[in-house]
Amino acid sequence: MPDSPSISVRHLRKVYGEIVAVDDLTFTVPRGAVLGLLGGNGAGKTTTIAMLLGLLEPTAGQIEVLGVDMLKRRYAALPRMNFSSPYVDLPQRLTVRQNLVFYGRLYGVRKLQARVEEIAERMQIAGFLDRPSGKLSAGQKTRVAIAKALINRPEVLLLDEPTASLDPDTADWMRSYLKEYQRETGATILLASHNMGEVERLCDDVILLQAGRVFERGSPRELIERFGREDMEEVFLDMARGRGRGLDALKKGEMTS
Repeated sequence: MPDSPSISVRHLRKVYGEIVAVDDLTFTVPRGAVLGLLGGNGAGKTTTIAMLLGLLEPTAGQIEVLGVDMLKRRYAALPRMNFSSPYVDLPQRLTVRQNLVFYGRLYGVRKLQARVEEIAERMQIAGFLDRPSGKLSAGQKTRVAIAKALINRPEVLLLDEPTASLDPDTADWMRSYLKEYQRETGATILLASHNMGEVERLCDDVILLQAGRVFERGSPRELIERFGREDMEEVFLDMARGRGRGLDALKKGEMTS
């Protein structure tokens, strides 16, 4: 259904022993939107993304992506999704080309060889397609990871620190490309990042996470105005240091969703 959200999360919870990584998380992402998922280390961002992908099973809650119940039928949605994370290495002995071909086959990409050449040109990695992935620089690995994430032209793209290890010029180019891809395809993007300038530039909406729960939500401009700050960097610092109206709600257990 085109009017239904791309992502719907209801009362999501993930517990490891006595550690609550995600605590009663509820949110939706409209189709074609770019949502920023922000928070300090241990706030639950990566755990949430892993559950959206079906890599982790929630302790409780419901997840739907593109109208598919990810706890029951995730394989119906996964070919239409993809993700990138600097914390997940591609097989290092395979060349870049071999990795892209492998993942392209995994996602059932048609005319795969042509698609590999196309995405390599767009991601500016054609010059080292036949180099082993383990021999790449950190910045090159980041570009290859994003090429892998785009190989199947996903409708839902999950990005964890997508410009990590890129120099400022390349990072700026990558943000422009991701925005262009989103406009051209109507894809929904969920972005986890510590780069607040990146968040301001790419995101329509932002969720601030603290202790696995929603601390605040709004557009970057709304959050900046709500906190009375100059930019998202200052908003993030307010959250991290316990300032802002969301903190009182957090203490009372009355978080927004």
